[in-house]
Amino acid sequence: MSAFPPLPLGQRIPALPHAVSCSLPRMEDVRGYEEKKPETMRHLTSGYPRFVVHPFTRQLIAHFTATLPALKGRTLWLTSSARLAGRLASHLGAAPADAQIFSHGSLNGVTHVESPEVGARAKTFLQNIGGFLPSREAEDHLVRLGLLDASHAERSFPGDAAAEVRGVLHRALPETSDADLLLANCGMNAIYAAFRASADLQAARGRTVWLQLGWLYLDTIAILKKFTTTPADYVYVRDALDLEGIERIFTKHGGQIAGVFAELPTNPLMQTPDVVALSSLCRRHGAHLIVDPSVASVFNVDVLRHCDAVVSSLTKYTASEGDLTAGLIAINPAGRDATELRRRATAELEPVYPRDLARLAAQIGETESVLATIHANTAAVAAFLGQHPKVRDVYWALHPASRDNYLRLARSPEATGGMITFTLRGPMEPFYDRLRLPKGPSFGMKTTLICPFMYLAHYDLVTTPAGIAELAASKLDPDLLRLCCGAEPGAEIIAALAEALG
Repeated sequence: MSAFPPLPLGQRIPALPHAVSCSLPRMEDVRGYEEKKPETMRHLTSGYPRFVVHPFTRQLIAHFTATLPALKGRTLWLTSSARLAGRLASHLGAAPADAQIFSHGSLNGVTHVESPEVGARAKTFLQNIGGFLPSREAEDHLVRLGLLDASHAERSFPGDAAAEVRGVLHRALPETSDADLLLANCGMNAIYAAFRASADLQAARGRTVWLQLGWLYLDTIAILKKFTTTPADYVYVRDALDLEGIERIFTKHGGQIAGVFAELPTNPLMQTPDVVALSSLCRRHGAHLIVDPSVASVFNVDVLRHCDAVVSSLTKYTASEGDLTAGLIAINPAGRDATELRRRATAELEPVYPRDLARLAAQIGETESVLATIHANTAAVAAFLGQHPKVRDVYWALHPASRDNYLRLARSPEATGGMITFTLRGPMEPFYDRLRLPKGPSFGMKTTLICPFMYLAHYDLVTTPAGIAELAASKLDPDLLRLCCGAEPGAEIIAALAEALG
């Protein structure tokens, strides 16, 4: 039996109630999803939790809007906490949104007048900083209200879940104490909390400029753009490998620079900046360095000692079943501002819902063994794609352009993570539609996943001439495909790719 049976449009990946991905098997489906076409959306049972409101949450919202007269003619968003609800209400403002705090028992949220524009603003805000009500929390409320018979039965850690998670993380981050490992409800919330902690601390010193190294994940870009003090304080360094250019910026403006944000490697071009040199540069000039190694995993790279903080999505690799979101801020205890960063970041983050934490604790102990299988598959798949005549470019952690930078930090030469991005010499759509691999957002699970990344992350750019020009300036092909190898037999992953390439 094939490891890759056909998955219909909208099928959860994996086939679990809290799955973080869903099947988009054809490019027509990808476009329909991005354009919110009814004929596509009616098939989607769920999606990535920061982009698609979970069915359990939608059911709760429908219940309240149908039973509470005060909600007539209003839109309700349920949030991860009362504090987050307050921030959303402030973001939307009094007029014309007429945003009001919603509270029902331990549930919190915001209501506003029905308006597509206001609704889009609310959704984007919650997406950017990870503020939606967790799906397991929504499920538990439905059970309490008698709208569900019981919560889904699943393998869950029976003891102190936080202690178990931190205990395993200490294997990857041995220099930390428990107090240095801050757990968030998702990776983006960890990024937001760490950024706000650093930015507010540095702003008090007159430092407000932030450098973004290379093209990063879209919501990281959004946080850097939206929450820097002024538009001029956001500086996009197109080439993450241009150390000389970065040094020139510091030489001229070092006293104004609050910090540098880098991914390791970048998503999706898989560039690893010279973190060792960046660390020295930042420390010399009093800037903070925040690094996100989600693409590689904190288990694969020894990077914290070079940074002030590491931020990471624990959704990736540690939650390898693919059915929860969680995030991590690791504070470098030897950093100059460690105590203050720890205090401020703790105050900013949204904690992990207890059932999500228990589920993560049940999976995280498998991380190293899952990664070992993924690494073997990734090396074999990268070699196959690299020699195939119909493949143009292949990017992964060991791409020659920044291989040395990566290996300087890697815990072993094989510790690459599972992500490979590539482009084709011919049209992408026929290949994508023929391919038998699971197709959907997210990465870093036991299930192999592929997606047309630029279409899912930057549909506004791939569909306009100006947008395509912007991508081209950053050397991004709109038809770039992002593949993350899972734990299935590597030969079957390669066979599926070979079949689609023809």
